[in-house]
This record gives sequence, structure tokens and C-alpha cells, in this order.
Amino acid sequence: MSTAIIIIINIGKMINKFKTANEAFHYFMPYIVEHGVDFDNTRALFNVGFLIEDPHWCHSITNRNNVKRDFNLKYARAEWQWYLSSDRNIKKLGELYGKVPAIWKRMADVDGNVNSNYGWQWQRNQQLDNVIKLLKTLPETRQAAISIYDAKEYDKYTYDTPCTYAIQFTILNEHLNMCVTMRSNDLWYGFCNDQYCFSMLQQLVATELGRPVGTYYHFAHNLHLYNNIIEKVYG
Repeated sequence: MSTAIIIIINIGKMINKFKTANEAFHYFMPYIVEHGVDFDNTRALFNVGFLIEDPHWCHSITNRNNVKRDFNLKYARAEWQWYLSSDRNIKKLGELYGKVPAIWKRMADVDGNVNSNYGWQWQRNQQLDNVIKLLKTLPETRQAAISIYDAKEYDKYTYDTPCTYAIQFTILNEHLNMCVTMRSNDLWYGFCNDQYCFSMLQQLVATELGRPVGTYYHFAHNLHLYNNIIEKVYG
């Protein structure tokens, strides 16, 4: 009971609006270490939501003081191109990037396929195309949503469970806004690459609609740092 109360209090004091994803990253690094709770080999915050006001202004995560993230923009671009291809096999990523990162090899099934290729997910049943058509026809729709996590495929999630539940788009004040809802988000690796791909997706949809990019709201039920990353960064 006392732990739950502490979590609620800390979330209440938390900043929840940032100019860029980079600002959000550098804010949450020390915040998680200081205010997070021990949870499955991580320090974690629960039910964290924040707004990125200008998602297309700065995609990169920079090094700052002792936080040396060394964000790999070349890889982020290759991952985005992989998603656009709608090919969920890691061989395609290898062709685009020159090699397949070890994490994807661990997550792939015996055929080399992964469930966490978001491009493959958002193109299933023409979800992305349908969202664009819907927004063109009904700009005030509340139904422009893409489902990523599919409970009907739970038996396939042994090695690779998508971290994202859904992506929703809303046109407000003529701008295209986006909300991403995640069950779990690793700040160090996951968020840095996810924010790049999601903001690129928002830009793609906005271009198709002929509208300016609005805000990006990011929600994670569990936002965390692995203990080995905390040790690496903060000693």
C-alpha cells in the first residue's frame, strides 16, 4: 500500500510537457532513478504520460553531461525503412542496415520473423491506409486508430510481445495530433528508437492529409530503465 501511494505522489509532481523527445529523455533518465521503484530488474514508473510539443523538430537523442546515449541515427533510419517495407523478417533489416542487431535475433522466431515490426502491424488489414482515408473523409473522427497488440495472437508472443498497444490520430485546430499507448517502454533503448519511428509515422500521415504536424502524446503503463543501464550511466 505504501509503495503504491509513493508512485502516485511522484507521478503527480512529474513534468508532463516537453518541446522535443530529447528533452523528455533527459528529464526521465534521472527521474526514474530517483523516483522509480524496483521492478523485475529495472527501476520503473507506472502510468506515465507526457506531451511532445514539436515531434518533428528534433528526432535525435543527444549526449548530455554523463548521459552518453550515442543515439545511432543511421540505425533509426534503417529501422524506419524496415517498418515501411512491411516485411517483418530480420533479413530485410540486415539488408537496410548492413547487419542485424543482436536484440532482433533474440526476438525473431525460427523463420526470422518478429511481431514487433510496427510497419507490418499497421499495414495488416490496411490499417494505416484506412486511417488516412477516414481522416480525409471525416476530419473529426474518433476512429482513426491502429491496433498493434493483438490478443488473438497471444500464443505467438512467447519471445516477442509488442510493447505498443495502439496509435491514434486526431485532427485538432487543423493539425494532426498523435497518441501512442504502450504497455511497457524501456527509456534507454526502446523510447529513443520508438520516438523516431512514431514521429516519422505522424509526419507521413500529416503529409498524406496535407496538414501540419501537431503534438505527440506518449503514454507508457511501465516506463523503466534496466539496472545494468543505470549502473553503466550513473555508476
